[in-house]
Amino acid sequence: MAVDSGNRKVYSFKSVGETIQAYNKRQDARVILEPIGLKTPLRLSRNASGLFDMHYDAGDQVNDNLKNLIMTNKGERLGFPDFGADLSELTFELGTDTADTSAISRINRAVSKYMPFVELDTFEPVIIKNELKAISSVGIKITYSVPNLNVEKRALEVILYYGG
Repeated sequence: MAVDSGNRKVYSFKSVGETIQAYNKRQDARVILEPIGLKTPLRLSRNASGLFDMHYDAGDQVNDNLKNLIMTNKGERLGFPDFGADLSELTFELGTDTADTSAISRINRAVSKYMPFVELDTFEPVIIKNELKAISSVGIKITYSVPNLNVEKRALEVILYYGG
């Protein structure tokens, strides 16, 4: 960039740029992130990285997979009849001690079978007040960690809908 100081210009050496060799070397050293998995719900990508939106962070992919495991009921996943936490039949009672204990047990069983690298920490039922009388919902909040990926204390909130 030139700075005008009276009748002559003064140039900074920093404004000249870099050589083609230095640019190519810097581009070669750049870390290219490879996608790990699909984001759910499945949606088209808005950039040129691929057809669908993808996860590039292992912690985000684990969070997405854990959410799908918890929200799936047994028999819904083709080829895996026992996949899922099977919480739909507990939605009317969540918030009571017996239903919460059963939900914790079901989630723990599913996670220990399909995602044993996840360490579950806390479970919290969340009662959601809804103005609509036809559809009600209840939520659960789970905190967890994944020591192998250096993921500490992440929270996941899942909302389960049921008719009324």
